[in-house]
Amino acid sequence: MTTLTASDGVPLHVEESGPDDAELTLVFVHGFCMTADAWSFQRRNLADLGRTVCYDQRAHGRSGPSDAGHCTITQLADDLRRVIEDRVPTGPIVLVGHSMGGMAILGLAEAHPELFDDRVVAVALLSTSAGGLARSLLGLPAAVANAVRRALPGVAVAMRHSPPLLERTRLRGSSVSKALTRRLGFGTTRVPDAVVGRLEAMIADTPIPVVGAFLHTLLDHDRLAAAGVLRDVPTLLLVGDADVMTPLEHSRTLAEALPQAELSVEAGAGHAVILERPNAVSARIRELVNRAAPVRRRRRTGSQVPGHEAGPSRELLRSLP
Repeated sequence: MTTLTASDGVPLHVEESGPDDAELTLVFVHGFCMTADAWSFQRRNLADLGRTVCYDQRAHGRSGPSDAGHCTITQLADDLRRVIEDRVPTGPIVLVGHSMGGMAILGLAEAHPELFDDRVVAVALLSTSAGGLARSLLGLPAAVANAVRRALPGVAVAMRHSPPLLERTRLRGSSVSKALTRRLGFGTTRVPDAVVGRLEAMIADTPIPVVGAFLHTLLDHDRLAAAGVLRDVPTLLLVGDADVMTPLEHSRTLAEALPQAELSVEAGAGHAVILERPNAVSARIRELVNRAAPVRRRRRTGSQVPGHEAGPSRELLRSLP
């Protein structure tokens, strides 16, 4: 474990495992109201692929607090750039982002497209949106979602300035809290109570002002154009078709912008697919790394690998019992 300093001085908690001289490094970027601990299954399952680096996003987990003005996707992208510069200064990288973490990767592509020409050899965007979340807020009808969206600025201000009152309404650890976590985070899978409890604890440990500070940037996020930077990078788009936070249509939109990407749909899985279907997610990431091997060889030798051509676009519908 180590701590590095973001460009605005916020300390970022970083965890690393695997040999320092590994050929490949996987960098995991977690989602909203989660921490690096959300990747524990994937880090264990994929440890043989190389070195792993994950970190707590600003104002989350063990990283330092951030002023509301820097609780933006743009800043999260800069934090990711800082992690890469400090902890993975050389060698090929696979970026794996879930939800807000995937948005941070798209933000990085927008700000530093050169990294995807040279360093980043594969990208996994899990339960991720390139924009338009306000139109599909929590699976509500468009008219209701728009009304909620118009009210959110005031709600966000209240969340930042009245945390004691709001904290008392969270009912952390209660049956209501667990039921809400299961409804919003998971799909039809019979997820063990311990896994639901893990997600609930991460959400409950995210301070109310932090939730309010990030709402605006999540709903205003629009980086579909930046996704084009990934056009020649092996990319996995994975989502559960029961995801009410970043519904399937958002991954389909990304797939239209990235016709060479693999779209993998987990039938019945919800937003926290990395916890709900950890083995399936790990298997898809492993396949992505294998597909990226020719890209790694080409960049290492500076030449085209004979016989390696981009395959046709495809959508893979997958489900596990």
